[in-house]
Amino acid sequence: MSGLTRYMFRQALLVMLSVCLVFSFAVWLVQALRLIDLIVNRGLSIGVFLHLAVLILPRFIDVVLPIAVFFAVLFVYNKLIAESELVVMRAAGVSPLALARPALLTGAVGTVMLYTLALYFLPAANRSFKDLQFEIRNRFASVLIQDGVFNTVSDRLMIYVKDRDDTGELEGILIYDNRQPGKPATVFAERGAVANTPEGPRLLMLNGTRQERDAATGHLSVLSFEKYTLELSELSDAPGGRDRQVDERYTTDLIFGMGPNEEPDWRHAVLVELNMRLAGPLLALAMAALAVACLLPGQFNRRGQGRRVLVAVVIALAMEIVDIGLKNLSARSSIVLPLVYLNLAVPLIACFWLLWRDSGPGSRRPLGAQPAE
Repeated sequence: MSGLTRYMFRQALLVMLSVCLVFSFAVWLVQALRLIDLIVNRGLSIGVFLHLAVLILPRFIDVVLPIAVFFAVLFVYNKLIAESELVVMRAAGVSPLALARPALLTGAVGTVMLYTLALYFLPAANRSFKDLQFEIRNRFASVLIQDGVFNTVSDRLMIYVKDRDDTGELEGILIYDNRQPGKPATVFAERGAVANTPEGPRLLMLNGTRQERDAATGHLSVLSFEKYTLELSELSDAPGGRDRQVDERYTTDLIFGMGPNEEPDWRHAVLVELNMRLAGPLLALAMAALAVACLLPGQFNRRGQGRRVLVAVVIALAMEIVDIGLKNLSARSSIVLPLVYLNLAVPLIACFWLLWRDSGPGSRRPLGAQPAE
């Protein structure tokens, strides 16, 4: 790798990583704020919140990284043109293909990073996130009991909690329990907490009373207690396992785990998911090629490259829209899958053709440019 290539590649790579980190953090912060409710209102620990927040990060990097590659190449090459550095390099005889090499290397680095995410880390993160989400919904009963509202656990059980402290302890508990036919019960307790046991979630209460009325005789019995336990089996009636979706299955499972008796819809979903994992990372390389295809060919304008930058942004936006549309259509029909690859191949073909044309013996050089000896 020549000194010029290292110089330009280092700048583009630094900008790419910076833009990716900033954009990913901004999007992650907005999405992570939605999880704050799990701590503030539902009593989960900060550790669970951070675990969930980290698991959603790879999906944002997967979306942001191709955009970061595009803006990095566009910014660095436009800056080098504005400062006449590329003009000097061309005058020294450096071909357009050689000038494009750092941008394509940046795109290749982004592509390798995206393949690492798509083939392993993203499915692993999706699997862990949905497993933890399933566990929260079906095992952490305290998440389902909100304070300040009447929680209708089932058509025969209702729980009201006045407040919840920082440790998750419940205060001011009111329960209406009609699970035993003909003997509705009302329970009052000063405080309590939800415990998850192997037999299911239970509500442990302290210092209260339990009133039970016999509908047949009209007799009311009152029991004062210091400790009382209420089973909440209705909160854990979900099945013990769940079917994993294609986006949370490892790539090897998708390739080798499909048997001959699978449903056609499932086979189609697996085929689409595999192609998305193979085609998606190529978007970073295509974005880098698009940026240099718009900036490098032809003469450099000393008054700025604003028009070319605008054209590149418009084409990149159109390319992103087409890519998203084709991916959505591919979920319905596999016939669209070749068009996904074609959409990514067009910028690469156009880039190499334009740069090869300008690098040929009949190409026009900027005024004053002399071939390097």
